Amino acid sequence: MEFDTLIRGARVLDGTGAPAFEADVGLAGGRIAAVGALSDVRAGTVIDAAGRCLTPGFIDLHRHADAALLRPGFGEAELAQGLTTVVNGNCGLSLAPVFGAHAEETAEYLAPIVGDISDELRFSTLGDYLDAARFRGCPINHAMLVGMGTLRTCVSGFENGDLDGEELRGLHRLLERALSDGALGVSLGLGYAPECFYSTAGLVRALEPLRGGTVPVAVHMRQEGEGVVDALREMLAVADELRIPLEVSHLKAIGRRGWRKNVPQMLSMIREARERGTDVACDVYPYTAGSTQLIHVLPPEFQKGGTAALTEALREPASRRAMRARMETGTDFENITHLVGFENVLATSLRQEENLAFEGLSLAEIADRAGKDPYDALFDLLASERCAPAMIDRISDAEDVAEILRSPFSCVISDATYPAVGLTHPRVYGAFARLIETWSREKHILSPETAVRKATLQAAERLGLKNKGRVAAGADADLCLFDWDALHEPGTFADPKQNAQGMDIVWVGGAVAFANGRMTQIRNGGIEKRQ
Repeated sequence: MEFDTLIRGARVLDGTGAPAFEADVGLAGGRIAAVGALSDVRAGTVIDAAGRCLTPGFIDLHRHADAALLRPGFGEAELAQGLTTVVNGNCGLSLAPVFGAHAEETAEYLAPIVGDISDELRFSTLGDYLDAARFRGCPINHAMLVGMGTLRTCVSGFENGDLDGEELRGLHRLLERALSDGALGVSLGLGYAPECFYSTAGLVRALEPLRGGTVPVAVHMRQEGEGVVDALREMLAVADELRIPLEVSHLKAIGRRGWRKNVPQMLSMIREARERGTDVACDVYPYTAGSTQLIHVLPPEFQKGGTAALTEALREPASRRAMRARMETGTDFENITHLVGFENVLATSLRQEENLAFEGLSLAEIADRAGKDPYDALFDLLASERCAPAMIDRISDAEDVAEILRSPFSCVISDATYPAVGLTHPRVYGAFARLIETWSREKHILSPETAVRKATLQAAERLGLKNKGRVAAGADADLCLFDWDALHEPGTFADPKQNAQGMDIVWVGGAVAFANGRMTQIRNGGIEKRQ
């Protein structure tokens, strides 16, 4: 027997959650050819893995690298933390398709999440996007969800209310085209305009082509604050009505009033739904702070008409008074500044010269430096930046995160966003190193075997990636070799742009994609489609 690569004497965590075991692993033709005691074999390359862990490559089901993977240099931050497969197009916000009368406002709306969208990064179909990605090549595997928010914007812009018959027919044509083009699933961003404008019945009508099928739907729910339990109840009802697989994205409870109360209730609801036959699971990022567009702190009805209309409203005294009145007491939307305070919302991705000194400061600090009321400081900043900033928001409780991690039906994600300028969230660079270093090695919330399972096979099975996520003969040779005790996330919120440390070798499709602390020139990643 002859292999391309023979990895000798590794401590194998195979992705299933079974106890670790020592074994040799042979790779050939991009696949794992054999696992066991492999003596008297030849190989082109032999790796002495004694004292090292060998795991499947990590899979991030929830990333926003739609545009980033088409830019030079993409992949090193991902490979350094062991990622070999990422899924983009989440939260209803897929880069494609973007076309038609509302293309410009759609691109502006997507920019705080995926970065600036130049003309060469605008694709009228998901198929065109995937063709461009295939042509340019990628160091890691990637897949796309089609964002229902992007589709809705294509057919109706940022108008309020449910879609009419012709708009629904247009939405369904775009959805079916994206699925035939290769979308792995569908994503919803009900916390964002324009999808926040759906009624529950209107949402069911929008998803009607998926009824009774196996296409997974990942949802950023309508609320994650005081209304989060009702938001989950809505999505479980939608999943039961349509008989569709449901993935609840980045499960959390925003705001101290809901800590240690809403998460246990939601986990119980999901468990009960699973017991009655609903195909539902959830995922969580291993941080207590999140990141998204700064406009997400505003009442959603003011986002009607898109960012241009919102920018004008932010400059108009009567609209500002109405926004403030809603934000001071509102509980029927994700009222983040009310839930966690202006001191826990940090403004990022600022572009205007007069605002650069505010980068990474909380809204409370910005207000203090500018000598303004916090609401006025927020409204002025957004208007000046034409609603483009992102934010980092300290929103969750560590024990809630731990409880979700412990749940047998939760996967681990990063929810990494790629703004073009300013601070990023450290999860771009270190979410999966943090999973191991903080939540397994230091806090002992997860055993090594369980931590690896949540980042590999469990994620692969959730989206139907049949050859991913396990160290077994016949599986794709996407693998990580590292010292369990050395994997480290050096990035911080003040200095996030630091690659994870401690990863020795990462293979993608049997080829070395990362070694000696840097990415190789091999671009062996493939495009994963629904099987």
